[in-house]
Amino acid sequence: MTITNRAVPLLHRKEWQMMTPAPVATAAGSFVIHDVDDTDNLALLVASATTHYLYHHDEDAWVQIPSGALAGTFGAGACGARLRWSAPVTANGGTTTTITTTAAITSLAIGRTVRMLTGTAANVGRERTVTSVLITPGGTSTMTVTPALPAAVAASDTCAVDVGRFAVLSAGTLAAGAFKFFDSLTMTWGGNLSITGLPATWGTDGKMVATTSHEDYATGTATAGGGAFLVDGGKTWTVNQWSNSQVRITAGTGAGQVRTIASNTATALTVSAAWGTSPDATSVYVIEGNDDTLYLAGNNAVTMYRYSLAANAWTTLTPGVARAAAPSTGMSLNWAQRTGDPLWALESDIRDGRYLYSFRGGATSALDRYDIALNTWAAITTYGPLAETFTTGSSYDLAGSYLYIRKDATHRFFKLSVRGNLLEPLATNLYPDGAAVLGDKLWVKQLDSSGSVAWLYSLTNSGTVLHRLMLI
Repeated sequence: MTITNRAVPLLHRKEWQMMTPAPVATAAGSFVIHDVDDTDNLALLVASATTHYLYHHDEDAWVQIPSGALAGTFGAGACGARLRWSAPVTANGGTTTTITTTAAITSLAIGRTVRMLTGTAANVGRERTVTSVLITPGGTSTMTVTPALPAAVAASDTCAVDVGRFAVLSAGTLAAGAFKFFDSLTMTWGGNLSITGLPATWGTDGKMVATTSHEDYATGTATAGGGAFLVDGGKTWTVNQWSNSQVRITAGTGAGQVRTIASNTATALTVSAAWGTSPDATSVYVIEGNDDTLYLAGNNAVTMYRYSLAANAWTTLTPGVARAAAPSTGMSLNWAQRTGDPLWALESDIRDGRYLYSFRGGATSALDRYDIALNTWAAITTYGPLAETFTTGSSYDLAGSYLYIRKDATHRFFKLSVRGNLLEPLATNLYPDGAAVLGDKLWVKQLDSSGSVAWLYSLTNSGTVLHRLMLI
């Protein structure tokens, strides 16, 4: 149903609605992962090392998934994030409009985008819409796509669907099995991922962020290219504003190639690895969030880590300006994608998609911002008012231009304008919260197709109660 402007004032009562309770109570470390791109119906509750549920927003209902059997000692510091793309699917053949596979895919692919990853050269990088899925359990299943691909899909070609994967990190003494992905397309857990480069133990508190490619921050047609660079002579970019984002060639010579941007000048991008096919004056490109990257912060330390999906490896970041102090209990880490502010979206000096916001927690009001492009931290000391503090029990989510906050175990809520540096009160939930425990359990979901209404979901501390509040 489309919400009209006339109806919104009648519906927009400042009251929290009771939703279907979670099947299990939240405890220390329990957290919810949702789709920051707001394209998915699912959110994942990681209640413990072995107990996990998917919440279906449309149905307001929960379903249990298989145990992730997470290693370590689940508790304070456990965290996760959602990646845009599913695990790679290997085809055993197909046509220009079909992809056949023996992988145990599900019907979640219907209506979603599939991207060809490797194999038939003419198809690599091409994106198509899945119109139907014919499932043959234990046999060969078929995804039908539109429009037709340039060439027939061949055996061993690989693709991915934008139904996403959930990355989950346990806590305690990290060991094999402490870091895993749950794949929404097949509803299965993947194998153990690398923990090399992370601390031996992980605790106090922790947050993980994915910088997905759902939003386009700039587009254009190259005027030249070669080696590891792409030139667009008509641009006036600020030097290195695009560092650590990704560039994808969507049409023309080199279509389908994706590279991380290492640096840029006013008119040229230098990428992290040489092009397989050099772009030229026919190459249409887009600059977007980096699908290869996860950021991890916490553990009562200023150090932040970056994970590469392609390399399955962690890197310790060495910022040009270090974080002023370590984050503690009740910390946050959230990515500001598209704020809706034209000044933030200014292509010659981009701010959308560039910053991670992090409250330090520990019963302080301190707020820090990480610049993804410049690899620097800055303390935000000018937001106001500065009297509210946040600690254990606090949860956070950033949507549009607001960072939404549930304070401690008080059921008091706030929203911080990231473009205005202003902390504003939000409707208090009069239902009593449970005992404060660590782990994010607050998220924003847009359910109205017109885009005019979204909902703030809040799962209680030390309990099962789920509420939501309408946002305009």
